[in-house]
Amino acid sequence: MKTPIMAMLSPVVGGLLLACNSPGSADGDDGLGDTDWKLSSLAGHAVSGGPSATLHFADGKLYGSDGCNRFHGSYAATEDHLQITGKLASTMMACPEPVMRQATAFSNALRRATGFRRDGRQLLLLDGAGNPLATFNAQAHGISGSAWRVTAYNNGKQAVVSLLAGSTLTLGFADDGRVSGSAGCNNYTASYATQGQSITISPPAATRKRCPQPAGLMEQEALFLQALASGATWRRAGDRLELRTAAGALALSLSAEPGAEDRP
Repeated sequence: MKTPIMAMLSPVVGGLLLACNSPGSADGDDGLGDTDWKLSSLAGHAVSGGPSATLHFADGKLYGSDGCNRFHGSYAATEDHLQITGKLASTMMACPEPVMRQATAFSNALRRATGFRRDGRQLLLLDGAGNPLATFNAQAHGISGSAWRVTAYNNGKQAVVSLLAGSTLTLGFADDGRVSGSAGCNNYTASYATQGQSITISPPAATRKRCPQPAGLMEQEALFLQALASGATWRRAGDRLELRTAAGALALSLSAEPGAEDRP
């Protein structure tokens, strides 16, 4: 049974206001702009398993995932100081207790951070005394060469729904500008091109098998291919990827294929 996925944005309780000394302009080179990071440790303890917590910085904007919910807001940084300006907004989904505990610890680290340090392909968030609160590893920025599994798709009826039980949809972006995968029954292929966060995907061509089980699979396949072709922008955060329509509606939600390696 397909289940609508609800995601309501609301201010994070308490607002994550991070103090700093004389924050610089978000328009300049602040040392963080246009970078992507995946959480590797909290308070010196390695994190593993479950959805990844991520951070992305671009043009004075900050967004990512705490491992359960997505958030976004604004920031300013200069030298080694950091400030979240205003409140962060977050989705309000419930997740298993271990995931929620880590998500809370991650949010607390953001709340306490007043500085940062970049060390090669690592980012450290620091408290006022210079102690590490959270450590991140640099993540791949583009989508070329990446492989994904679809977790939800737009059914064309103003709803984003999860997949039929027992079905798997995949999506891979090749370096040569081709996108291909399984639509659940048939294999498909199309061409794609990106410019910044914009993406254009041609109407997919698919094989013509008929798969009676599970019930509704062929309808899901047609709606998925329609949603794929409607993608106009992309946003990657760690092991998650979203394609959205030109109107900003979510077209596809995806997670990284197990074992897929990020490239620098």
